[in-house]
Amino acid sequence: MAHMTMPISITHHKPKLIIPSIVTPHETKHLSEIDDQGSTRFHVPVIMFYKYNSLMEGKDPAKLIKDGLSKTLVFFYPLAGRLIEGPNKKLMVNCNSEGIMFIEADANVELDKLGDSIKPPCPYLEELLYNEPGSDGIIGCPLMLVQVTRFRCGGFVIGFKFNHTMMDAYGFKMFLNALSELIQGASAPSILPVWQRDVLSARSSPCITCTHHEFDEQIESRIAWESIEEKFIQQSFFFGNKEIEAIKNQVSSYCECTKFELLTAFLWKCRTIALDLHPEEIVHMTLLVNIRRNLPKFELPPGYYGNAFITPAAISKAGLLCSNSLTYAVKLIKELKDHMNEEYIKSLADLIVIKGRPELLKYWNFIISDNRSAGFDEFDFGFGKPIFGGVPKAISLISFGVPVKNDKGEKGILIAISLPPLAMKKFQEVVYKMTLRNVEGDNID
Repeated sequence: MAHMTMPISITHHKPKLIIPSIVTPHETKHLSEIDDQGSTRFHVPVIMFYKYNSLMEGKDPAKLIKDGLSKTLVFFYPLAGRLIEGPNKKLMVNCNSEGIMFIEADANVELDKLGDSIKPPCPYLEELLYNEPGSDGIIGCPLMLVQVTRFRCGGFVIGFKFNHTMMDAYGFKMFLNALSELIQGASAPSILPVWQRDVLSARSSPCITCTHHEFDEQIESRIAWESIEEKFIQQSFFFGNKEIEAIKNQVSSYCECTKFELLTAFLWKCRTIALDLHPEEIVHMTLLVNIRRNLPKFELPPGYYGNAFITPAAISKAGLLCSNSLTYAVKLIKELKDHMNEEYIKSLADLIVIKGRPELLKYWNFIISDNRSAGFDEFDFGFGKPIFGGVPKAISLISFGVPVKNDKGEKGILIAISLPPLAMKKFQEVVYKMTLRNVEGDNID
């Protein structure tokens, strides 16, 4: 919780631009429609905390990362470029090797003094990922910012911010894999990056053939929504085996689902109860679905590091979602995923062109992304795995499921949720009632 955070002071050195270590092609590259949609025009933060490791004796983490980045940019050279706008505001990358931004910093404390506050929502984010003026724009700005902060104990933190139009979490994972391999002496990444963005571009005569509820317009809800949106606060919720088990008991036994489908249904229902909406109000739940993993028939080249996700939305009347058993919400999510296919992807790319890159619906929409397989908690650059690695907070309305261990060392899923203060209080009560009560009631450990 925010009020328990310890004040830390961090000295930031002057930012530098890192360019590829050898000359790379100067050209203009087009993004796909899936890259360049209304809701990807922002920077994604990812942060990793590393304890002191004797392998680091006499080495400077900032120098290692900096040298590694300039080698990695040889292979991922578009990331060293700048975005420009073509006709109809279509984004393209001017591969001009201007470089990514790099900041070295030093903290006046030991890393373990930060305790649990390294987990989302991380209160030190602004210190650990300094927002250098001009670094977070979309057009003509660096496409990545990296900050390495050294702590007094020899531990350090690596913070990244990357422009979402260039890649998704999976693409960024490829970049990190390459960085890790090159830092540890490889001459090239084991998987070479490929551009090929045309595979996810719109068809030559675009045509919307599927239903895309995530772009529904709800004019009436907007007014109620805008009065509360400013006041949102964030809190994280941990779901370990016990909590998942308690939630699972609320779904009928014949309804098979994954852990994340279950959790998504549960959070959507609790959030809707907490918002206390009119029963006839339509609520949305938008999933960020990675098409590399979830649509095996749709083949992308292994080195494809662009955005490859779709955003299908389930809808329900608020009253039905809140009064029905959890099985109802789970079924809606499962049906939604069953309808995902190649046609849906093409229809989405076409919609982005036809409707002029609309943003995802905000009003009463719960947007969630399962980031567990991104492996940000496993990245070893040659000096051990991080004690926490992942997206450090909910971004706007998007919640991320990140893998963490709780204080007992149990692995679970941590999800930061963004809500207005009154709804947050109610949400906490509902979540507690629907998980802990069941857990405590059947103390058969």
